[in-house]
Amino acid sequence: MLQTGYSGLLGIGLSQVLGARARASDAAAVRSPKSVLIVFLTGAASHHDTFDMKPEAPAEIRGEFQPIATTIPGYSICEHLPHLAARAHKYAVVRSLSHGDNNHLMSTHHVLTGTRQPGGFFDKVASRDDWPSYAAGLAFTNRRTDGLPTGVNLPTFLQGGPLTWPGQHAGFLGPKYDPWQITGDPNKKDFRVDALTLAAGIDLPRLGSRQTLLAEVNRAQSRIEQLGNAVRVDNEQRLAFQMLTSNRLAEAFLMDREPDAVRDRYGRNMTGQSLLLSRRLIEAGVPVVQANIGPVQNWDSHAAIFETLKGRLLPPLDQGVAALLDDMEERGLLRDTLVMMLGEFGRTPKINDQKGRDHWGPCFFGLFAGAGVQPGQVIGKSDDSGAYPVTRAFSPDDVGATVYHLLGVPGDAEVRDRLGRVVRLNNGSVIESLFTGAAV
Repeated sequence: MLQTGYSGLLGIGLSQVLGARARASDAAAVRSPKSVLIVFLTGAASHHDTFDMKPEAPAEIRGEFQPIATTIPGYSICEHLPHLAARAHKYAVVRSLSHGDNNHLMSTHHVLTGTRQPGGFFDKVASRDDWPSYAAGLAFTNRRTDGLPTGVNLPTFLQGGPLTWPGQHAGFLGPKYDPWQITGDPNKKDFRVDALTLAAGIDLPRLGSRQTLLAEVNRAQSRIEQLGNAVRVDNEQRLAFQMLTSNRLAEAFLMDREPDAVRDRYGRNMTGQSLLLSRRLIEAGVPVVQANIGPVQNWDSHAAIFETLKGRLLPPLDQGVAALLDDMEERGLLRDTLVMMLGEFGRTPKINDQKGRDHWGPCFFGLFAGAGVQPGQVIGKSDDSGAYPVTRAFSPDDVGATVYHLLGVPGDAEVRDRLGRVVRLNNGSVIESLFTGAAV
């Protein structure tokens, strides 16, 4: 993160962090590009126990929860999601997402990039051979010059032990296209983002004076001028000041500026306040925001799944996402922002011996709202045990095509991989039924 003390302002450490702000593309913009807010259920929520319940199935499949009616006629969801049940007319549910992996890392990469991990194998960690995340793809294909980041991921970084989850970075596009990674609980009173916090005693006029001083120092440092990347350092310093002096971005992280009633509405917990911060970043102009709902594998309930969902996971999610949809609608943000909630896969139809559900890629759900999505519809259907789609299956590639379409990235956009080969950024198809209302 950028530090605004003297060493930081002299450029030390800026290359790694602020390189992500560089933009390099002359691709034509698509008309009326939207923003995307990804609510990522880290570790994968059970579709059986949330949005694709099977009340007529045997007990070892249907589970312990009861369905409740939603505002979509004939459609029911989990009893522990009452706020979202009451707002089903504001979103669409796809029950036929599907892919062939049961591994967290490869599946996360697939969902968050729209492409299978190149050379993927069990627990293949993040590398610069990976495909770029959506924010990175947008940063590469659409130039941004206002100093705002193209993507922000928060409030957790998906890493466990020696494993770093792929799909969070720019992959083969390189670090200068990486989205910002913000770690920290926005529910805490001392939450702050050092990248955008001025050092004690520094106000904006004094920062401007430091910029003048920095220019003089840079001109005097012949060693820097001799470096091959001297121009890049200068550009990154300029971007640093753009971000530091941007009220839109800096103020987005000042959670105490939000009225108490609004913060209470989202829920005074990490989930609720992360969703609120995400809304503030979208409002500030960040086009891609990813809110990880908990640490890595937070929803990975191999044991005691009903106790965990009922007691810890579902209530804050229900309150927070419901508040997010209401708030964004009231502010007019939902017209131009896709809110997308999903995990990397589903859970096994049959409950295991530890009263949990294991990994299941062949069938899972996604919730979609805003940006032209026709709300109040259920797209796709799974079989009687929730094991496989019985209607058209949609892959993460199709999710990716939908995301890029809304972001204004051309469907035939091309990039170069690490070997210099020209490749399509995405090979999926837009999920048209989300926008036509012709449920399939």
